[in-house]
Amino acid sequence: MSASVRLEAGDTAPAFTLNDQDDKPVSLADYAGQKVIVYFYPAASTPGCTKEACDFRDNINSLKSAGYQVLGVSKDKTDALRKFQKEQGLNFPLLSDPDLAVHNAYGAYGEKSMYGKTVTGTIRSTFVVDETEAIQLPLYNVKATGHVASLRKKLGLDASTPDA
Repeated sequence: MSASVRLEAGDTAPAFTLNDQDDKPVSLADYAGQKVIVYFYPAASTPGCTKEACDFRDNINSLKSAGYQVLGVSKDKTDALRKFQKEQGLNFPLLSDPDLAVHNAYGAYGEKSMYGKTVTGTIRSTFVVDETEAIQLPLYNVKATGHVASLRKKLGLDASTPDA
C-alpha cells in the first residue's frame, strides 16, 4: 500500500508525542515557537541511516545557530535508538514510532522502490516545520548521502562549511 498522505508546504504538521532513546516523551509541541527538522529514516545502525544521522550530527551546531532543532524518527525500539545514539555520538533526540502512527501521519511509510523491487517500508523523508507548526519544506524519498548539504542549501544556509 502506498503512502496515503502527502504533506505539502503550508500544511499543519501532524502533532505527535513519542518516546526518545531514553524513554522520555518528546512532543512536537515541546518545540512550539521554534523551527524543527523532523526526519524519518528506515533503521538505526544501518549504513545509509548512520551516514545520514552523522551528517545531521556534524551540522547540528550550524543548524541550531540558524534556529533549527533536529528530531530523528524511526520504527526502532528505544534500546536500539539508545545504542545507535551512543555508538555514533548523536547529539539530537531519536524518537521511536514502532506502531508507525507518526510515519503514516507524515506519509513517510508505504511503497518504495529498493534495488529495482517495490517494497513497503519507511520512505526516507524530511520535514522542516516552522515556528507556527506549519510544514515549511516537505521532502520525500531523500538520499542519505549529501542530504544535509542539500537541505542546508534549500534553507538558504551556507552548505560549504560543516561544523568542525
